[in-house]
Amino acid sequence: VGLKLYPHLLALQSRHPKLIIDYRFAPNVDVENAIAESIVDIGFMTSKSTLADTSCTPVAKESLLLVTPATVEEPGWDALKALGFIDHPDGSHHANLLLGANYPEFQHSSLLLRKGFSNQIGLILEPVSRGLGFTVLPAYAVEAFQKPEHIKAHRLARPVRETLYLCTLRHKTLQRRIETVIAEAKRWL
Repeated sequence: VGLKLYPHLLALQSRHPKLIIDYRFAPNVDVENAIAESIVDIGFMTSKSTLADTSCTPVAKESLLLVTPATVEEPGWDALKALGFIDHPDGSHHANLLLGANYPEFQHSSLLLRKGFSNQIGLILEPVSRGLGFTVLPAYAVEAFQKPEHIKAHRLARPVRETLYLCTLRHKTLQRRIETVIAEAKRWL
């Protein structure tokens, strides 16, 4: 979702030159900690915070997709096991949700053959596009990949949609500029 929102928030900054957008991609736990420590004003997470000082409100749902090299027509369990998993910071969470709902043989992402890892959202699908493995990602991340002809996104029999939460510091009053940023982000979700 970060890839989808960033251009719109830059457009907002262009309209309001005194507004400074400091935009970062991070795993849920890092976002949660940055909010709790008042390093950032808002954050988007795909799981509710476990910290008492962080307030999370559901704002959207995002489909999770199984992504394989373009040559994989039917992503059967044996084919996935043979391919191996391309992991990312939320990879285990995403795989457990989607694969657990669709493959009776699936037990836990840690039992998958790990064939790579990337913490850069724009690079996670690069090894998949080269036939080095499969992964599970939100639809927005798949749509942003620059070489869609080299991958295949599979919508499985039991779709899984991940809730996206807007998170803030619980007892901090939001400044008007933050409310403006939130309204703009919600408009595009």
